[in-house]
Amino acid sequence: MAADPIGFGVIGAGIWGETHLKAYSTTPQVRLACVCDRNLSLARQRAADYGAEQAVADYRELLAQDDIAAVSVVTPDFLHREIAVAAAEAGKHVLIEKPMATSLADCAALIAAAEANGVILMVDFHNRFNPAFMSLKRAISAGQMGEPLMLSLRLNDTIFVPTQMLSWSSQSNVLWFLGSHSVDLVRWLFADEVVRVYCVSRSRLLRGRGVDTPDFFHTICELRGGGVAHIENCWVMSNAYPTVCDFRCEFIGSEGTAVFNVVASDTVQLFSEHPLRDYASSPGVMYPDTNVVIDSHGRPVGFGVESIRYFADCVVQGRRPFITPQDGLENTRVLLAALESARTGQPVSLE
Repeated sequence: MAADPIGFGVIGAGIWGETHLKAYSTTPQVRLACVCDRNLSLARQRAADYGAEQAVADYRELLAQDDIAAVSVVTPDFLHREIAVAAAEAGKHVLIEKPMATSLADCAALIAAAEANGVILMVDFHNRFNPAFMSLKRAISAGQMGEPLMLSLRLNDTIFVPTQMLSWSSQSNVLWFLGSHSVDLVRWLFADEVVRVYCVSRSRLLRGRGVDTPDFFHTICELRGGGVAHIENCWVMSNAYPTVCDFRCEFIGSEGTAVFNVVASDTVQLFSEHPLRDYASSPGVMYPDTNVVIDSHGRPVGFGVESIRYFADCVVQGRRPFITPQDGLENTRVLLAALESARTGQPVSLE
């Protein structure tokens, strides 16, 4: 006889919170028990859309429910600590959106709470489930690329994201929002730690539009084994670009090279006399998402969903994820070093 489904809750029902709801509502042995958002009408709408049993506005009300074993924390990055610590102390397994937190003290508090209460704590570094990066990781691990020498990652968003999509962009920055993905890929692909960081940023366009956050960051990461990574993250690409996000990778090893466009596929292009994107007001072109979160005849698939399903499977099966709490801590450590370097104009050592 199959075991009863395990109760899951989602705290934060915004754009990416909806992805968590899509994943949980279509994963075997998972019961979507509760949706929480400070906007109660949104929580109720999401609950109705995805078959959740309850909607609440206060996360403490969700955490008080004994039939919920695990939660996703999908709030803005600067609001992670209080909620995630409370969840762990309530005995809930925690999947937290990247970055784990925006200070080392907050990361340490999350890890301590998870360890003290014997619960899983996983950061949703979903690019480790991206088929492109999984293929590259396998080739590196098998020795097919030789010694990893250099990596270049360009992960940028259109200006729509900080000016219209996110209401809290002035309280964060593109390094936390996109650089967290990039830094995790550097550590994971190289299987090494960053020991020195040099970062440059500029603040012109967004501040001129009333959004007090930098336009872009260029970050150089030196790794302990001698590898070097360059990361480009910006929030000011033109809204005329056919995708909200541009993500490209170039990896060079001593015996191999990999170059790929991670998100947009040139093989699928849509042209129309009508707007093709929610934020577009004129006719244009769009490269539709074919691998992040897509609808496959009513079932959500893609690497943005699979990382969440992986966490759910770990909870159901009682095993620890391969993404560790230490991965979240080290990610934040590198990002803080990059921010300090951008502020001072000097390289920052992490050793």
